[in-house]
Amino acid sequence: MRNCVHLVTYADRFGGNRLEDLERLLAGPLKGIFEGVHILPFFYPVDGADAGFDPIDHLTVDPRIGTWDNIQALSSRLEITADLIVNHISSQSRPFQDFLKNGSQSPYSGMFLTFGSVFAHGATEEDLLRIYRPRPGLPFTTITSANGQKFILWTTFTSQQIDLNVRHPQGEAYWKSILQRFQEHGIKTIRLDAAGYAIKKAGTSCFMIPETFDFIDELTNYAKSLGLEVLVEIHAYYRQQIAIARRVDRVYDFALPPLILHALFNKTARYLKQWLAISPRNAVTVLDTHDGIGVIDIGAAANDPEAPGLIPPDDLAALVETIHEKSAGQSRQATGTAASNLDLYQVNCTYYDALGRQDSDYLIARAIQFFAPGIPQIYYVGLLAGTNDMKLLEETKVGRDINRHFYSWDEVQDALAKPVVQDLLKLIRFRNDHPAFQGTFSLLESADQVLAIRWDNAEAWAQLTVDFAESALDICYVEAGVEKRLDFSTERSGSSQSGASGSNLPYFYGP
Repeated sequence: MRNCVHLVTYADRFGGNRLEDLERLLAGPLKGIFEGVHILPFFYPVDGADAGFDPIDHLTVDPRIGTWDNIQALSSRLEITADLIVNHISSQSRPFQDFLKNGSQSPYSGMFLTFGSVFAHGATEEDLLRIYRPRPGLPFTTITSANGQKFILWTTFTSQQIDLNVRHPQGEAYWKSILQRFQEHGIKTIRLDAAGYAIKKAGTSCFMIPETFDFIDELTNYAKSLGLEVLVEIHAYYRQQIAIARRVDRVYDFALPPLILHALFNKTARYLKQWLAISPRNAVTVLDTHDGIGVIDIGAAANDPEAPGLIPPDDLAALVETIHEKSAGQSRQATGTAASNLDLYQVNCTYYDALGRQDSDYLIARAIQFFAPGIPQIYYVGLLAGTNDMKLLEETKVGRDINRHFYSWDEVQDALAKPVVQDLLKLIRFRNDHPAFQGTFSLLESADQVLAIRWDNAEAWAQLTVDFAESALDICYVEAGVEKRLDFSTERSGSSQSGASGSNLPYFYGP
């Protein structure tokens, strides 16, 4: 992946409902801002049970939003990242519908993972309780085929998402065919979705077991043979994340978003600095995504009480409650048992609302993200400092839809004019253009309430200093041998879209 800020967006929610609209936006108002874009599932259909993450046909662009020609056109100008949904396929897909009709006589029967294929000799209560779950209940759905055969299928996420047997020749041919299609149309990076659940083995957690690593290695090697890079998406205990990073091209830094919130809420950089000292350097950094704000990534290990998290348990509980307070209770309505399609490890809220719509704090958070080790991605709602979409949440009753707003072209133009968004665009340009970020990262010594990060590349350098006690941000850098600082309108206004007065962002220099 290019070392620059990448955009993450749906094809049909950012300036229109077609890939052509996205291309027009990136070639127009956002020209020169992004060199890479992760287009969230654009396969048929984009509006399934899980907003495209349950493909009926993973090889086809949903004709309602465009064609492979549109993807090819975008890839000629930008580095494209696309999702490989490796764990499951839609229950409405042609292979599964054939299996539903013909049972074990279906030519696709080997694609789908059954209870018996994992637990050939049955499972004890202990076996079932050992399975790691992202959602409540057991990961099984019972079906009866048209010829009367009954099957217990693995369905990790929902009963509409049927788990694939990726080790079976049919399952392997399936995911390889998708990678080949991506390569043919200019896609450069694969986001490996839900890879941690792809391999199931009796007597284990069925999540990130050694056999999972082996599979990821195999898939990555095949992707590399096609000239593709692999980004692995896994929410896990932080030591697992560090271990995963050693074996893949890139991994998400999902610990960063909640640690930045903790630092801003508690006026201390202590835990954030501890993480930045050990975080994977081959990371992709995010603050917000199409999913919620992860909290499991900084918590204690689920299966080992002796393995503490990155922050104390009481701090983690307080962090979640503070997000609820800052969002005026809106995140509570979209999280956990309050909404369907729930995940146990996420708080559903826009990052801007999680910060109480404080422009100055939001800019601090983005500056930390851009200076942290790794390649930054910015979600389309976050780019526009978007607020919680309570209307969409009410319509769908899906918690994560609170942060999946459908922006019209005019809404995008209005949002781009906001001072906080103009400041963010300035920060993106700085991160993209300054040569220091092609060099070496260092975490400078500082007091607990201060974070000081520096990048050096020969004579070029850039330094971020944040005083959390004062909500103060400073970015110094050298240009043509002259030391300068990056100024923002937010520093002058401290504005907040919520109507309340935001905290001013004082100038200060040095750690």
